Amino acid sequence: MNPLLGAFEFSGFLIGLFFGSFLNVCIYRLPRDLSVIRPRSHCVECNQMVRAWDNVPVVSYFLLGGKCRDCGARFSWRYPVVELITGLLFAYFVWTEGVSLIALRDCTFSALLIALFFTDLEERILPEQLTMGGIALGLLFSLVVPVGDGTANLFGLRGVWASLGDSVLGAALPAFVLWFIGFVWGKLFKVDALGLGDVIMLSEIGAFLGLRATLLTLMVAAMVGSVIGLVYILVARKKFREFELPLGSFLSAAGILVTAFGAAIVHWYLSLSA
Repeated sequence: MNPLLGAFEFSGFLIGLFFGSFLNVCIYRLPRDLSVIRPRSHCVECNQMVRAWDNVPVVSYFLLGGKCRDCGARFSWRYPVVELITGLLFAYFVWTEGVSLIALRDCTFSALLIALFFTDLEERILPEQLTMGGIALGLLFSLVVPVGDGTANLFGLRGVWASLGDSVLGAALPAFVLWFIGFVWGKLFKVDALGLGDVIMLSEIGAFLGLRATLLTLMVAAMVGSVIGLVYILVARKKFREFELPLGSFLSAAGILVTAFGAAIVHWYLSLSA
């Protein structure tokens, strides 16, 4: 391995660890309408500020035994998990895409999805700062990093306009389809079948990935969500119509998988019918 490349990967991992630490702040505070800037990190039980040497990603959690140094309250397992996952994904994108705008886009996108995965899993909330802001970022990135979907070419668009068109189409069409399905399901069964946050989140995914990859993301999310949801309903003996699946979490996981391994997923799927 090129030593310089290895250094870049390790740097990506370290940056990801510290960015993951910030994501933990977002995951806790955004659903509660709290500032992610002030106050700085503190224990939510005793309100004591976390010392700088106790705020080193992953390492501090285990050195402290997962507890607050001052009051002994337990910290969530989520903290090191988010930091480690973010670090590994950042390192992976630098490894596969080099130090490039593409890697920057995919790191940014994966960070947004990680935060949304846990806010939806824990609070059933998809903060607009992450979803609406993500749509804007996806459209902006399309101006400097080609989406490469190719759908906009059908409308005669070329170059940067084709990339922006792919981003717009990816943001609009799958989200509309998801909203329509949720609308019809809600009318048929008289329930709130789908939150608007899920629709906006799918639009965010489309802005980054384009139409084709977003449809693949939706398919992967549906399969994973169906299996996990059905197992949970059976084990917990929940009523099917009353159980609320964290669709945003499934979309997040699927979006990360498609971003990192989309080509491999398509190749595997096509091999099933070969």
